[in-house]
Amino acid sequence: MIIFGTKGYLYQLAILTLICGQCGNPSAHTLRKRVTKFTLFFVPLFPISTRYATQCTFCGAEQKVTKEQAEQLQAQAAAAGQGGPAYGQPQQQPNPYQQ
Repeated sequence: MIIFGTKGYLYQLAILTLICGQCGNPSAHTLRKRVTKFTLFFVPLFPISTRYATQCTFCGAEQKVTKEQAEQLQAQAAAAGQGGPAYGQPQQQPNPYQQ
């Protein structure tokens, strides 16, 4: 019997001060990287997909961004001294089916 599946990892790349497109408030936004990895016998082997998004800390709205946009935002945060570590520890990923 072979056991396989996927596991999601959520990395917080930076915290940015932006104007939210949803609520219009200037607030902190977290830049996150979500990586889904293929697992075999509960051991993560290789990434299947990588997605980037910003999330408003005021209203909770999430906006998808491309890899290039994420790298640019991360570089801006590092230049402004807003970012944290380049790659943080993985956080618990919320259930993607729960909205």
